[in-house]
Amino acid sequence: MFQIGDKILHPLHGVGTVQGLQTQEVLGEMKEYFIVELQLKKMMVMVPTDKCEEIGVRCITNSGQLTEVFGILKSKKSTEMPANWNRRYKHNLDKIKTGDIKEAAEVLRNLKQKESLKGLSMGEKKMFDNVRQLIVGELAISKSLDMAEASLMLDKVMH
Repeated sequence: MFQIGDKILHPLHGVGTVQGLQTQEVLGEMKEYFIVELQLKKMMVMVPTDKCEEIGVRCITNSGQLTEVFGILKSKKSTEMPANWNRRYKHNLDKIKTGDIKEAAEVLRNLKQKESLKGLSMGEKKMFDNVRQLIVGELAISKSLDMAEASLMLDKVMH
């Protein structure tokens, strides 16, 4: 699936690089894991090789696909979201967990719109920051930019 050196995205941890493979015994069963060094958090995570798709771990989006993502971010329409903040938070988290950058872009756009209208709860502010970092990290790798340049590019797209 992935090779050592591949840049990947973990939907909850961000962009990382596959550093190796490791086999470990878990509950009496031998399991294989990708060892992934995360770019932003400066830590390593182990991702079960047989669960990558289920977890939403995937290769970095190529720069050509970002045009569609930018279209979502620029769009003034928003996705229907539950009014209750608890349900809305879970709804948005489920979209992020898919690992699909277009779903993450929708969450970012919707939270940005909600922020400008009513403001965000603390949980939603944290989610906004996290999903923004996911997209900035992927943008930086896809376009060969540093994080500051990618952040500026995202800000320009969203305004």
